[in-house]
Amino acid sequence: MKYLSVIIGLLFLASCNEKPKSLQYKSVTVETIYEDSLSIRAIELMDGSLAFAADKGTFGSVDLKKGIVRTKVQIYDSILPQFRAVAHTATDFFMLSISNPALLYKTGDQGDMELVYKEENEKVFYDAMKFWNDKEGIAIGDSMDGCLSIIITRDGGKTWKKSPCTLLPKSIEGEGAFAASNTNIEMIGDKTWLATTKGNIYYSSDKGKTWEVYTTPMLKEKETEGIYSISFFDSKLGVAFGGDYTRAENKNSNKALTKDGGKTWQLLADGQEPGYMSCVQFVPTGSGLDIVAVGFNGISYSGDMGSNWKKLSNESFYTIRFLNDSIAYAAGSGRISKLTFK
Repeated sequence: MKYLSVIIGLLFLASCNEKPKSLQYKSVTVETIYEDSLSIRAIELMDGSLAFAADKGTFGSVDLKKGIVRTKVQIYDSILPQFRAVAHTATDFFMLSISNPALLYKTGDQGDMELVYKEENEKVFYDAMKFWNDKEGIAIGDSMDGCLSIIITRDGGKTWKKSPCTLLPKSIEGEGAFAASNTNIEMIGDKTWLATTKGNIYYSSDKGKTWEVYTTPMLKEKETEGIYSISFFDSKLGVAFGGDYTRAENKNSNKALTKDGGKTWQLLADGQEPGYMSCVQFVPTGSGLDIVAVGFNGISYSGDMGSNWKKLSNESFYTIRFLNDSIAYAAGSGRISKLTFK
């Protein structure tokens, strides 16, 4: 028994000293599963299917087992809305259009989409949407009247209420978010992070009831600069990506990492590849080391928490979501594709 306890103790110490291992992707294969003349910036994995919404009022789903694609067109009066934000609960799918009038739809009882929120203003522009749970969700948009536009539901998406500026931090002139990939909202439990065009991180510990603002060293001087996408591996470790899509080759101050829940950020691989990217995601089972970023100039990967990157593909995408540690789905101009990382 004495020797057995010694062996168990040594094994325990060895397991404690084991360092997290990277998945060390070497390549990615791209298989297109849907093509159309659409700009697709919002996708959501939902119980065996991939839901999406795009421009031209088009939305739909791809059955990931059977490959069957179903699409519909949502018309409001004579308008074909541009949808760049989607979300879901266990029972419903939601999609939100970007500009005046802002139109938020949810799955209706009869199978058609039901309009649950409308906002009319020449300055209205919504960018992203996400749910904390089956009852509570949030959508964010560009600043109006001195604060970010934030709408919240507490009843499963049946009704949405806009947060008054008296309850929100004062925004910087022209501050908003980018409607590039539906990934400038991140959530871990009750905690929420919002990324803005001015390189700020809005943080709430209580599902949007109160907010504080953290700054980052990201590019933020021009309208086309700022944070385009964020991803958190856990409540402490997060990554931000962006830059300037009009100068996609610029590699300075366009990627950053936090290890304290967003309070402080350090630039990653500054001056090194990749340049502008519209979407970044931690690989869900990658121990926090593995990160993938996509943009119209390709797919890049880091296996060391963003310190070094390599380009895996020149294929162009706007947004990506991981199904597991080797398969993801990405969407972009005219297509949705299955990505297999090896």
